[in-house]
Amino acid sequence: MGFLIGEAPIRRTLKYLNAGRIVFKDKIKIFAINYNFNAENHRGAKEFVFWHFTQIQFKNPNVQLQVFKNMTPTPFITTYLENGSEMLIDVDNKSKDEIHDHVLKVLGKSEQVLKAEAIAREKKDNPANFGFKCEKHCICQIPGQITCPGLVRLPDSMRGKKVNPQGY
Repeated sequence: MGFLIGEAPIRRTLKYLNAGRIVFKDKIKIFAINYNFNAENHRGAKEFVFWHFTQIQFKNPNVQLQVFKNMTPTPFITTYLENGSEMLIDVDNKSKDEIHDHVLKVLGKSEQVLKAEAIAREKKDNPANFGFKCEKHCICQIPGQITCPGLVRLPDSMRGKKVNPQGY
């Protein structure tokens, strides 16, 4: 089972990836983090990338994510927005949890928005939803279903009016 070999293999499991809480707002297009690998004041940024970067990638497929190592004296996060502006976040001497909470608070969607989007997606995508306040009023509007008996009369064999010649 080569999938679970390496440093902290739990990071590659689907359960761990789904557990990520950071879902960026729609206006964020690029997320870049800069840190040095061996500096002590960069430890939080390094651990943040190690533990949370894959979760962010999994939860935000439409956002470009970049990591720049050993290119800066101080660690920071840069986000580029859809209107062309950028936002800098200083993460010098912060722990991975402090960085996670700050990124979630500043760049992430709120829990209410996520729940509303999930409900709307479930309502929209599920073909089993029909009736009042749904896209389809009746199951007969779904392709492959029998038309409504109120609109088109069902054949006698489907109504139980005609018995088969064999008697069943």
